[in-house]
Amino acid sequence: MLLVNELAISRARGRDVVPPATGQDRREAIQQALATAGLPQSRSLTDSDADRLAVVALRLRPVFDPEERIESRAEGLNQLLVRHAAVPNLHGHPDGQPVLAFHRADADLVDAWTSDAGTALAMVIGVGQAARLRSCEAGGCESVFFDTTRNASRRFCGLSCQNRAKASAYRARRAAETA
Repeated sequence: MLLVNELAISRARGRDVVPPATGQDRREAIQQALATAGLPQSRSLTDSDADRLAVVALRLRPVFDPEERIESRAEGLNQLLVRHAAVPNLHGHPDGQPVLAFHRADADLVDAWTSDAGTALAMVIGVGQAARLRSCEAGGCESVFFDTTRNASRRFCGLSCQNRAKASAYRARRAAETA
């Protein structure tokens, strides 16, 4: 989701956003988004990697579109998983416990990130939870998210979009009452 929201949308929280267009800008945007999310930054992320990840983000974007048929969402993910050689295996550091990953131990950063993200999304779809992969329903926002609510009823990427949508609906009702 982080990659899609940083590199593949043009509207967020009611405002136009311009996705970064160069490798350096993309790399900086990814690093900033990782830091904001409380995730470790990648020291090995290059400008070239960031450019390749922008292509991946564009291919992942339809997975979050509820209007897209589930079969085409699955097919797009399958193609991505094959292209980036996703394969489950255990690997890790020599002095630590092995971890389950969905990329080869020798995979480059883009293949590793894409394989792991693509597999996670495929697992969500495969267990019948595709409806939890959502796009914000607020006007002027294309952000994507994973709905973690108990009844899968979340409609907005965040509180600011929810507030904007509710205020807009209130103004529309008031205008209809006075008309």
